[in-house]
Amino acid sequence: MNPKHMTIIEHLTELRKRLIIVAVFFVIAMIASLFMAQPVIRYLQHSTEAKELTMNAFRVTDPLKVYMEVSVIIAVVLILPIILYQIWAFISPGLYERERKITLTYIPLAICLFLIGIIFSYYILFPLVIQFMMKLSHQMAIHTVIGINEYFSFLIQITLPFGFIFQMPVVTMFLTRLGMITPVFLKKVRKYAYLGLIIIAAIITPPDVFSQLVVSVPLIALYEISVLVSKFSYRKVKLIEHSLEIEN
Repeated sequence: MNPKHMTIIEHLTELRKRLIIVAVFFVIAMIASLFMAQPVIRYLQHSTEAKELTMNAFRVTDPLKVYMEVSVIIAVVLILPIILYQIWAFISPGLYERERKITLTYIPLAICLFLIGIIFSYYILFPLVIQFMMKLSHQMAIHTVIGINEYFSFLIQITLPFGFIFQMPVVTMFLTRLGMITPVFLKKVRKYAYLGLIIIAAIITPPDVFSQLVVSVPLIALYEISVLVSKFSYRKVKLIEHSLEIEN
């Protein structure tokens, strides 16, 4: 059936089907992640930054909460290819055949960028934040005793968003393919984008110039890569449209 002629009910039915598939794979991944969570937690507890902190469970349920949070994150990461594929499968009927093949290749790229974002935030940003906090505590003669729940919550809040921020080139490529943005538009809003990225870097990093530069530079580089990607994708779109006009 042509998706352009599908009713709202049919669209919702298709969406329900995709969500059920994701839910089934999530349950399977969650079972596997329950066995993987403890080794991951132990690894994170024995990192260089964690060794400098005294971790405690202030509530009886804190270890269970951390265990389940880590398990859920592992499960989501495991089924990330499934989630991305189901999103593609839901919207692909509305694309041209060439666009379907091209956008399908976005999935491995998106996964790689997500992992790169996590690695960047964990090995570069997170240590900077912890070192700054520890230095501040020593200067104020404060003995840092942190709860394990607070530590992992803070770790997740710092690292996980960068997995999504690093999707900027893929999202830009996809929106350009759909005709929602153009390279010209991205160039026009460049200064506002820079300002927004610098503000984001200032919010999530310690208040020192070095840390903010360490985060701001990769974010700005991602934006410039996105502009180049948009330019390349825009040319491809025009070539496809031109070839279709010739065929017709």
